[in-house]
Amino acid sequence: MTQGQFRTCSHLIALVALLALLAAPARATERAAPDPELRVLLQQAVNESDSFDDRYHAEVWLLDMSTRLEKRMPDPHKRIELLRHVHYEASRVKLPPELVLAVIEVESNFDRFAISSAGARGLMQVMPFWLNEIGRPDDNLFSLRTNLRMGCTILRFYMDKARGDITEALARYNGSLGSFRYTNKVFRALDRRWYAN
Repeated sequence: MTQGQFRTCSHLIALVALLALLAAPARATERAAPDPELRVLLQQAVNESDSFDDRYHAEVWLLDMSTRLEKRMPDPHKRIELLRHVHYEASRVKLPPELVLAVIEVESNFDRFAISSAGARGLMQVMPFWLNEIGRPDDNLFSLRTNLRMGCTILRFYMDKARGDITEALARYNGSLGSFRYTNKVFRALDRRWYAN
């Protein structure tokens, strides 16, 4: 490597580091000021108490998805419980349940007790500040139903805010607007494991 190439490489590394530093405060600001409209949606979702059209559809979908999930969740009872909740909560807010499964795979790899370095919790990695925002500080984000209800509601909100642009919605959900790294991971998981062949 010549001295000129080394200098150019050093400048690029410095630029990337600067951009990362500039992006971090923007994400922190976004978290510091929760959207009041989203707060109302989460309150409604938590206060609402079957999503399949018929028994045949339920059996086909549950069997198919259960088979796909078996390596990650060996216990069939836990697997079916999770899939029923995913289908219900995704359908409730008109999201494809397969998309929610892909988000869960990327966010927590199906570990319902996952905690991120930022403090996000559970399957869909919901930030705990939302519990205070909606006046339910004692709710448990490790509960399947609570985590899925809040995560699906948040993702639906961002889908609406992005006018159906799934790439933007996923980036907003992850707090990585402007980057395609997270969305590409979700799309890969969706294509490889969750969409019907």
